[in-house]
Amino acid sequence: MQKTFNLKKFISNNAIIILIVLLAIVTGFMTKNFFSVTNFKNLVVNVSPRFIIACGVSGCLITKGTDLSAGRAVGLAACLSAMLLQSLDYSARMLPWMPDIPWPVALIIVVAIMGCFGGVNGVVVSTLKVPPFIATLGMQTIIYGLCSLITNNQPMGGYKSSYLKVASGSLGPIPYLMIFAVVVGVYFWFLYNKTRHGKYMYAIGGNESAAQVAGVNVKASLIRIYVLAGCMYALAGFLVGAKAGGASTATGNGYELEAIAACTIGGVSANGGVGRVGGILIGVLVFEILKICLQFLGVDPAYTYIAQGLVIVIAVALDLRKYLQKK
Repeated sequence: MQKTFNLKKFISNNAIIILIVLLAIVTGFMTKNFFSVTNFKNLVVNVSPRFIIACGVSGCLITKGTDLSAGRAVGLAACLSAMLLQSLDYSARMLPWMPDIPWPVALIIVVAIMGCFGGVNGVVVSTLKVPPFIATLGMQTIIYGLCSLITNNQPMGGYKSSYLKVASGSLGPIPYLMIFAVVVGVYFWFLYNKTRHGKYMYAIGGNESAAQVAGVNVKASLIRIYVLAGCMYALAGFLVGAKAGGASTATGNGYELEAIAACTIGGVSANGGVGRVGGILIGVLVFEILKICLQFLGVDPAYTYIAQGLVIVIAVALDLRKYLQKK
């Protein structure tokens, strides 16, 4: 039997997305240059690293976990990238003995280091059975402390032009940042929908005990998920550092909350077992469009934070409501 379209249910399930779209339309009519190529490129550049972070967090959420260390991991990755890619003639180089290395090599090094941090998270969650909230909260503090130590709490800059071009350059009209995001999105879509790993991930999120009885290696799967998350934070931090032209211990602060909120808005259930890459992208876009709209409307930044906080609470509340309705 063909299902009938339920308008009330559709509005209820997509209330935040609908409200943000209406806000964007109103903002476009009330302000100049909102619907412009420049603003669109700005949106794409801002969304790209945040989408990569959200993809990393999504696997943790789908398996009924979370990762509160994401923001600080992005910051550490940005600082490590800075240390490796400062110009040789920059007087305040953090590592004056470091030879000149190409940015792809630096990226591989940073990804390997941050993947190890993700692996530690995975082991603590899967083997020691520490709740993900506590495990990643502890890792968040550890990473921030390490970042403060290695940088001596000093902001860093003086990047090589080849590194800066990663964020500022483009292939024709397409920014390099967007290309990175598209590659990550396609990879995660394939991973979640076409591989055994994806099937195991959704099975663990749906019912971990049943998945284990069915032969799923839960420990190995969880470790892989958190390692992959760490690698995504490394890539995002690398891109954020290039985009900002500098890095410090404050880089990435709060990004984990934005990523979790974006995933929840995009349909990744905090109760596990549900989530799609397309929805994650929509969630990130909604969150970023909200910030841009408020900026164009001249809203005080303090109120912007309040609005973001309300969106997070409402998104989680709506997700729990859908979960309870299913039960």
